[in-house]
Amino acid sequence: MVKVMAGLVASVLVAALAAVTEPSGASVEPVRVAERATTKPCPTERSHPWCDRSLSPDRRALLFQQAMTLEEEIMLLGGQGMGAAPHTGGTYAVPRLGLREVYLTDGPVGVRQGKSTLMPIPMALAATFDPRQARRYGTVVADEAKNKGNDVVYAPTVNIMRTPQNGRTFEGYGEDTFLSARTGVEWIKGAQAQGVIATVKHYAANNQEGFGGVPPILALDGSRMLVDVNVAYRPLYETYLPQFEAAVKQADVGTIMCSYNRINGSYGCQNSLTLQKILRTKWGFKGTVIADYGASKDTVKDLNRGLDFVPFQGVSDQSYRPELIQAALATGLVSRATVDDHVRKILRTFFKYGVFDRPAYVDNATRIDKPAHRRVARDVESRAITLLKNNGVLPLKKSVRSIAVIGPYADDLVVGGGSGSVEAERAVTVLDALRRRAGRGVTVTYADGSDRAQAARIARAADVAVVVTGDVQTEGQDKGCLGLSCPTTDFLNSNGVLFLQGSTCLQVSCPLNGTDQEGLIDTVAAANRRTVVVLQTGGPVLTPWRTKVAALVEAWYPGQEGGSAIAAMLYGDRDPGGRLPATFPASAGQLPTAGDRRLYPGIAQEVFYDEGIRVGYKWYDAKRHQPAYPFGFGLSYTSFRYGALRIRKAPGPNRVATATMTVTNTGRRDGVAVPQLYVSKPGTARVDQVRRQLVGYASVQVPRGRTVRVTFPLNERSFASWVGDRAGFRVVRGCYRFAAGSSSRSLPRQALVSRGAGACGDRGVRLPGRTGDVRLPLPAPASATTLPR
Repeated sequence: MVKVMAGLVASVLVAALAAVTEPSGASVEPVRVAERATTKPCPTERSHPWCDRSLSPDRRALLFQQAMTLEEEIMLLGGQGMGAAPHTGGTYAVPRLGLREVYLTDGPVGVRQGKSTLMPIPMALAATFDPRQARRYGTVVADEAKNKGNDVVYAPTVNIMRTPQNGRTFEGYGEDTFLSARTGVEWIKGAQAQGVIATVKHYAANNQEGFGGVPPILALDGSRMLVDVNVAYRPLYETYLPQFEAAVKQADVGTIMCSYNRINGSYGCQNSLTLQKILRTKWGFKGTVIADYGASKDTVKDLNRGLDFVPFQGVSDQSYRPELIQAALATGLVSRATVDDHVRKILRTFFKYGVFDRPAYVDNATRIDKPAHRRVARDVESRAITLLKNNGVLPLKKSVRSIAVIGPYADDLVVGGGSGSVEAERAVTVLDALRRRAGRGVTVTYADGSDRAQAARIARAADVAVVVTGDVQTEGQDKGCLGLSCPTTDFLNSNGVLFLQGSTCLQVSCPLNGTDQEGLIDTVAAANRRTVVVLQTGGPVLTPWRTKVAALVEAWYPGQEGGSAIAAMLYGDRDPGGRLPATFPASAGQLPTAGDRRLYPGIAQEVFYDEGIRVGYKWYDAKRHQPAYPFGFGLSYTSFRYGALRIRKAPGPNRVATATMTVTNTGRRDGVAVPQLYVSKPGTARVDQVRRQLVGYASVQVPRGRTVRVTFPLNERSFASWVGDRAGFRVVRGCYRFAAGSSSRSLPRQALVSRGAGACGDRGVRLPGRTGDVRLPLPAPASATTLPR
């Protein structure tokens, strides 16, 4: 039923945008289906000089643009939208010059075009803390996009989780900028290596969906479509932009999608600060800026402030209709040079990423290696599953002869709503997988939890009870609460307008089949002290019952192969490799936005980011909150000892130093360790600092009794802070305190680095005040070497 609910959410969203009005007023007709196969890229170099591959993408784009008519240029700026079905979008072709249609598809959790491999959600990918898994994930999605005839995939989503109530929390990589940036970069590299252009999104500060309105089509209270994000320069540059910066500078991403919301007064797709001054001038982005569907607002402002392409030309997106662009040109409000520049950026992207130099990809899903993709989905989920509590009940032992599986999520496939909703090509549920893994000698009983007495009865009769529960998240609406069973009471917005009424739960965060999931957990735990709770959530939730259960597992929305991975983890076939990419609060009152509508969801469509750079665990540290489970936390079935942390000078390309430490497996079995490196930076009167922030991590398989040496490269950005409103990143002179360990709250090993003579006294490594370039946001990924016995 969760799958049905998410699918309904997605279909309603699509239907709301599907009133497409075909562009008119242009002399160039859209290419019809019959023409798609006959439009060949670069048919002849003699008549098409831009086909000369020895020329730069810029030169080739200029030559092509100069051969276009104005009508052809205008047509290229707006896309077909739903008219490109089954694709999410497409450009119009210019057959006269050999430009075919270019197709685009959604892809943050898999390709949303027919049946596809449903991957674990991006939040689960972030929980792996593993750059290699991010590349594999991007590779799978792009390969399927390509084999379904697409040139561009709308992914990854790298927006920071400012509040776990955000309906698209599942679609991002959590609350930490460094983790999100590293994961996004590796995803993009994996995808673009397949010959598909990635689209990093949603630029920028797009951190809420809103409430009320017509769920799930349109929220009105704090709506993503209207809300103005008031954010100071430092948190903008340090928290909400580095993921996009890294995608541009270090992943060479081809396209970037601008967001619905306003940023300091100006909409994301017409924001001269973010699109022109930062993206183009500071970062040097030469690719294409694409509007989210419904995010373009005004023809003149969009053209003059940096928006290149509007993929959807319908009721919600009309700014790049040909007649409107022609009118803007005729009145002098937009120059021909501006139109030419947008066209060249689109064409340059096509040339740079090979669109002109290969035949069109064919929509032929039979070419997809489904078994290989299933293995990747299963591997990612195995490394993502996060063990939060274990009183010895896990892994399940051979003495367990009966298992009660309880809960509505045990026999269903969890899918987030909106652009992340994917129709899985198959599904392995927890119930199916546990029955297979347990074997004939173990009795597995099931109850969906709707009958509390039945659930208690089968739990009491079993050796172990496994409760599988979760939440529902979707694009278009935020969650009404952080619990598993949000209230079903009427909802009033800030103006007192009634949106939800009656006894039926209409919120997208409602529990499956109406089950009171917290009450169900309490009932089962009272009936069987060996109760294991498996959460399938899109992000952090409240766990007030955690002291009553024997074990707690966060499996996220696990993807189509999730049941197999979860069963393997419960039986100990795989070590739980995940660590939390977002803090689990002990109460809703611990959130930085708690109790203040100015902070979230906003008042009169104005929201204020008063917490500044203190987002996620940085907020919990500043307020000395004790969360239920901290950022970076996760248990293993074995134990590890962390050796001394040593930092040394290591000048080189994008590196000024390296930090090394050893991790020894002191337990009785192989396991996954995730060492993490944090830095506490010196503050000044002008630069206040957070207590600590992540600057390195690794996910390493450590054999029993063996030791692994982990090396974390450090670059100048590892030390830098944004100084002043617009001054830029600077390395503040002072003593930098590094700490390493297993989570943000368990950091037993420390080391000092002095930036400036004597900043740490006689202790620590001394580095010059500034030795290199601060422009690159990420150092190289950490590396690990298993030491000889």
